Amino acid sequence: MIKVILEKVREGENFEEAYRRFKRECEKEELFSEMRKHEYYEKPSARRKNFKLLRPTRNTRGR
Repeated sequence: MIKVILEKVREGENFEEAYRRFKRECEKEELFSEMRKHEYYEKPSARRKNFKLLRPTRNTRGR
């Protein structure tokens, strides 16, 4: 999936403000997390293992 974010610099706006606005828009679209996820290939078995480790555990102890 390709996401394109275009931010035009407004009249009288400096670069730093436009860059902050761009970064905020990228965070809102979860672009950086998606890039980190695809930074390297993860085997399906490793992906399942990581998913199981991150999943919250149930309290199986009876009272």
